[in-house]
Amino acid sequence: SERFLYQIESSAPLRKQLWQQTVQAKIVNQAYVLNVTRGETVKNMQKWANDVKSGDTDNLEGRAAAYYWSNLFPMIPNFRRSREGIPPNNLLNYGYAILRAIVARALVGSGLLPTHGIHHHNRYNAYCLADDIMEPYRPFVDKLVIELVDTELERGKNPEKIELDKALKSKLLSIPVMDVNINGQRSPLMNAATLTTASLAKCYQGEVRKLAFPEFE
Repeated sequence: SERFLYQIESSAPLRKQLWQQTVQAKIVNQAYVLNVTRGETVKNMQKWANDVKSGDTDNLEGRAAAYYWSNLFPMIPNFRRSREGIPPNNLLNYGYAILRAIVARALVGSGLLPTHGIHHHNRYNAYCLADDIMEPYRPFVDKLVIELVDTELERGKNPEKIELDKALKSKLLSIPVMDVNINGQRSPLMNAATLTTASLAKCYQGEVRKLAFPEFE
């Protein structure tokens, strides 16, 4: 209950700083995925990450996302990330649902309210904070989906007609145990999420100023 109070009573400047760190970590991870999987030049994304202000008032998250998604699946003309969109959106949706559950569980384990977000606010969303904190983790799901899509392409399948079958679901269910780097060490993603949410609790309590987020290297 003490942590709930720290969270609920957190100041707007603190929440804006936490969102700034979250967006920066997300863009850095997106840039890595785009460079490693597609060989894209990502100096622009690296600059956007460095330029994110408190609260991301310039919406550099949105600018980076537009560039990222327009280059992530070049074999699919005019691909758009959308929950209701064509494949591989179905794979991304499934992967993100798993990720969201991992983060929500970690938040509860750290004594925090998944409902009370730092940026996302929606009276009908019970997991606003989970949606905030999972942002830098999304590129890890994206990279796995890219690898699955590329494998299907090699088998001669149309990427726009990929079905979320049992085999693909099984591979996406490996998300909790994917290796990530956090705090200078390798860790399964589900353990990293716990480290992230624990650092968030400490930020609310004024013990630390920086969130621990995962990196690729």
